[in-house]
Amino acid sequence: MREGIGNISRRGVSGKQNHRRTKSHIAPEGSSITPSSSFSSSVLFQQSQWANLPPELLIDIIQRVEASETSWPARRDVVSCASVCRTWREITKEVVKTPEQCGWLTFPISLKQPGPRDAPIQCFIKRERATSTYRLYLGLTPALAEDMSKLLLAARKIRRATSTEFLISLVGDDFSRASNSYIGKLRSNFLGTKFVIYDSQPPHDSVIQTNCRSHRRIHSKQVSPRVPAGNFNVATISYELNVLRTRGPRRMQCTMHSIPISAIQEGGAAPTPSEFSNGLEEHGSPSLSVSSSVSNGKKALMELSSTNDSQELVQCKDPLVLKNKAPRWHEQLQCWCLNFKGRVTVASVKNFQLVAAAEPSQNISAAEQEKVILQFGKIGKDIFTMDYRYPLSAFQAFAICLSSFDTKPACE
Repeated sequence: MREGIGNISRRGVSGKQNHRRTKSHIAPEGSSITPSSSFSSSVLFQQSQWANLPPELLIDIIQRVEASETSWPARRDVVSCASVCRTWREITKEVVKTPEQCGWLTFPISLKQPGPRDAPIQCFIKRERATSTYRLYLGLTPALAEDMSKLLLAARKIRRATSTEFLISLVGDDFSRASNSYIGKLRSNFLGTKFVIYDSQPPHDSVIQTNCRSHRRIHSKQVSPRVPAGNFNVATISYELNVLRTRGPRRMQCTMHSIPISAIQEGGAAPTPSEFSNGLEEHGSPSLSVSSSVSNGKKALMELSSTNDSQELVQCKDPLVLKNKAPRWHEQLQCWCLNFKGRVTVASVKNFQLVAAAEPSQNISAAEQEKVILQFGKIGKDIFTMDYRYPLSAFQAFAICLSSFDTKPACE
């Protein structure tokens, strides 16, 4: 039954696809539909027998597919179910859970949602020096993953007169800010000691409904002008100056403006967007998710304040601050060491582990403060591992790791 469903959904969609979107990350090949063909395809499927299945039977089918396909590329069958018609799409929204709840990345919006609490999601980054491109893949390492790795995000490094920018995209060959694949950027100062992570949309659905506006100019190529993409300042990364030129890893601190410190308290919750605000879902990309999770009525208190350069700062009360986990000096190896549990094999100043920095008054347990939220390290030439967990999303973790690739002569 599952194979039949997958074949039907792929046949219906493959004839009406946008070739430029076929390289999208968490989506089956040929899943994207152009706006002109979206309506006709929807009508065709809505009139088919698959759209008229009893809801109880349809829920059981999708639940079976979702439970059996837990890794890529097999998990594309779940996305194919969401591409059949509107009825299947809505039911798939209810069945598929967020990465925090299930630990799996399924739809593109999963990359903006917090990772799992129990175990990290393991990824790796490949650097292409010739094109200044960085690609994030889902998997252990290129050698172990082979064809099982899945492209999640890509970034292009652009040097400017007074700063450096990393443009982050859902695809590996389109980094235009006018494109629907653009989801954010990372910008540095002149010295490369301070970075700002900009999200193209607010980190929480409730913020979208406020009177906040982005003054960023809308390009003519942007598909959905009703919710213009903006520059939302969601995090700041600061590297400590190494004035004395002492040996050791770089020291950094990340202030997550969009994540409250209460997110890592017992019963806390982190902002969890349920859809893209730039119309990706409306135009065929299956960016699905369930609604944001809220425990014990705790929500992040967001305040939006306008800043210069058409940017908007997302500021929550008592934001989460991440800091380096202190390394120890290994006398035999004569280097600073951290326990990466086998995920990092090459010594580098770029290697780091981030943990929560909490004050005694914030009631964060010692075990929670020792938990590694993000770790990044080198395993070979131009190959790095990235493991992240709740409350960071893949997008936020990737942006933090990108800051390590910029030149920092004053910090080393």
